[in-house]
Amino acid sequence: MVKRVVATDEALTFIKSLKNKYGSIFFYQSGGCCDGSTPLCYRDGDFRIGDHDICLGSIGDIPFYMHKRQYDYWKHTQLIIDVADGEGPTFSLDSIEEKHFITRSRVFTAGEYEEVKKLLSVDGKI
Repeated sequence: MVKRVVATDEALTFIKSLKNKYGSIFFYQSGGCCDGSTPLCYRDGDFRIGDHDICLGSIGDIPFYMHKRQYDYWKHTQLIIDVADGEGPTFSLDSIEEKHFITRSRVFTAGEYEEVKKLLSVDGKI
């Protein structure tokens, strides 16, 4: 099964440490307003998911959301969440850590994209 969002091993380790430190958390892929196009990490209740936000899947058992309009631009790519050294975006939990999340991507192959499109009609997430 093709996943819309995945994470590197280093990102998964960082996610685990944030989860242990802050409890229940989730990701929201920024659309570029204040902190650029970065994955933002929030504690449950610190950011409200809206009616037009969709869940792309989960990484490290943590849900990953994006606004539907943003997804329309990224739907042909797999998001790969990674970690880099340095301070993170101001609004994200990783802003106070010595590492921060970054989004990399790769274009789906034609076969993968067809599979993703079929999943969309089955899972009802998008």
